[in-house]
Amino acid sequence: MDATAPVLTEIGENGVARVTLNRPKVNNAYDEEMLAALQEGLARLAADAAVRVVVIAGQGKHFQAGADLAWLARAAEYPPERAYRASMATTRTMRMLNELPKITIAKVRGGCFGGGAGVVCCCDIAIAEEGAIFGLTEVRVGVAPTPISTHMVHALGLRQARRYALTGERFGAAEAARIGLVHEVVPADRLDARVDEIVAEALMAAPGAVARAKTSMLGATGWTLDEATMSWLAHDSAMQRASAEGREGLAAFREKRRPAWAPARG
Repeated sequence: MDATAPVLTEIGENGVARVTLNRPKVNNAYDEEMLAALQEGLARLAADAAVRVVVIAGQGKHFQAGADLAWLARAAEYPPERAYRASMATTRTMRMLNELPKITIAKVRGGCFGGGAGVVCCCDIAIAEEGAIFGLTEVRVGVAPTPISTHMVHALGLRQARRYALTGERFGAAEAARIGLVHEVVPADRLDARVDEIVAEALMAAPGAVARAKTSMLGATGWTLDEATMSWLAHDSAMQRASAEGREGLAAFREKRRPAWAPARG
């Protein structure tokens, strides 16, 4: 295994795959390379009959900080076709995770923001440590969370998704559990053990029944994405990122200042 790869995947003899997001220097924020690696890895896990459960975690102190803002700033300058592909990379990765025919578990430590919260929304089970911090923060930098929007509504319900995706405010693990983003909150020193306990429960489920049940639940409730919907979401994301507002928000973050629309500090 290449320890420098953006995504590390280890499959145990018990059929449990451990997927680690591996860009700790940027709090595991994703870029095109990480998304491509995730897509490749998820496709491989989906096709592997020996894989029963997939556990997703972040390397280091944090789970995942969403999209790498340096990458988003570059993408804001891409020509339209490439900008669309950049947004589609996120949209397609989230769909693959959401519809993966395996039991998926998010193990959340530290920060979990933007697309990181989208990853959690796309997992079947989410367990967080007590100190974890969450936020659907895209609007704070002038971009829209459209690639993960359907998954946010699915996990949180429209009422909670509207609040947190529109304000971008941060919230703790207890609130994440209250609104349905995570299933359980445990002390930090119990997180690994609790996830392992749930993995043991998951391995009692018949893999074919799991795949069929997941497909039927998502399909019957309209929570699978077709190509037309993904295309619309990706286009909308690319348009906002390239807008004057998107450019200003990303520039403000890079320059460590408040964006033009934010009130001055009192």
